Order: sequence, then C-alpha cells, then structure tokens
Amino acid sequence: MKAKEKNLLDRITIDPKVLVGKPTIRGLRISVEQILRALAAGVPSEDLLADYPELEPEDIRATLAYAAELVAEEQVFPIPSR
Repeated sequence: MKAKEKNLLDRITIDPKVLVGKPTIRGLRISVEQILRALAAGVPSEDLLADYPELEPEDIRATLAYAAELVAEEQVFPIPSR
C-alpha cells in the first residue's frame, strides 16, 4: 500500500459508538456504505459534497480506496459445475 493511499485510509474510522461500528468518514455519522451507494447510483461527487458540507473531496477518494482494499483481500472460489 502506498503512503498516499494509507493517508487516505486514515480518514476511514470504525467506532462502536458511531453507527454501531460501521466504517465512517472521519468519525462523522456518514458511512462508507452511504457514500458508495450514492456513487453507485450515479450521484456526482460534487452533489455529495454539496449535500454534506462536512465532507471533503479526499473523503470520497478514501471511500473508494477503502472499498478497493476490501475487494483486493476478497477470495473468490469458483463453484464447480454439475
């Protein structure tokens, strides 16, 4: 993992007292899942930043980097055909 990516991932926090421990952006009550779902639905980053003034562009990049790290660690095993 590159230092720049590590710095981005530092923006993702997990605290059992905030959103029941879901990964959030800098401890805010904005979850990584919420941002990812909005982006997947086609909501432009600019709209997210306008809707959530406490968000910063780096937070959106951190969300994507976090998701990439999870996928990179995922192991997929093919199901044998019958």
